Amino acid sequence: MALKSMTGFGEGTASATGIRVSVEVSSVNRKQLDVNISLPRNLVTLDAQVQSLVRREFSRGRVSGIVRVEAADGSAGNVKVDAKLAQHYVEGIRAVAKKLKLADDLGAETITRLPGLVSIEQENIDADHVAAVLDQAATKALRGLSRMRAAEGKALEKDLRERLGLLEGMMKEIQRISHTVVAGYREKLFQRMEEAGLTDLASDERMVREIALFADRCDITEELTRLKSHLAQTRKLLRSSESVGRTLDFLCQELFREINTIGSKANEVEITRQVVGFKTELERIREQVQNVE
Repeated sequence: MALKSMTGFGEGTASATGIRVSVEVSSVNRKQLDVNISLPRNLVTLDAQVQSLVRREFSRGRVSGIVRVEAADGSAGNVKVDAKLAQHYVEGIRAVAKKLKLADDLGAETITRLPGLVSIEQENIDADHVAAVLDQAATKALRGLSRMRAAEGKALEKDLRERLGLLEGMMKEIQRISHTVVAGYREKLFQRMEEAGLTDLASDERMVREIALFADRCDITEELTRLKSHLAQTRKLLRSSESVGRTLDFLCQELFREINTIGSKANEVEITRQVVGFKTELERIREQVQNVE
């Protein structure tokens, strides 16, 4: 089963006797599930119903949306203007403008944009009657959102698989080179000693000890084993039907830790070059994983 993205959009409508309900929802990435659906003021009691529908469908992401309810004749309700609040706004704004010597350019359009001043109220709409229709409309919208998240998730999975392949290739190259590091160091060390006039180096205990210490310092066998394990686990998660975003993010952190250790221990230019390439590609994977549910 493909991964699911946390980005998408969906909409749905449903009608019943006397009313028409339309729902629009969108989502973006977020570590936890955060639901914020705007309902008409006189239908806020239905918020728990909408929250339940969303949480049943998704486990991560910021899901935002709006619910609109129209009467059968197509009207969305009656416009209500709080005249008293408008007066307070005007008096307060003009007092500040005078104090700061600003132009008094208040107009009707500007005032209507002020928070809480204009609202749309629907008369005689029963929340219980709306509940069933809202359920249908919200379900359609959430299914649309889910489909889009799944479609983007497939694209994410394809990209992640390709990038994992690159990491596995670099890991194998690091492993291949690591087998030659000690022998290369021994050869260079002997060469420098011979150039200095020293002979019979192979039986010199100090040389043997130095080479052994070097081999121990630059041994990356354990790190490569863990790196291989983490990459295998990552591939396995890409086949999971569960929410795996958090686990993938954790594995990316562990991969960074192991490759950093390899970079600090490896005493070889070519290994260092592979480590830099690995970290660059891993950072791209980590950015993609941030949007996986």
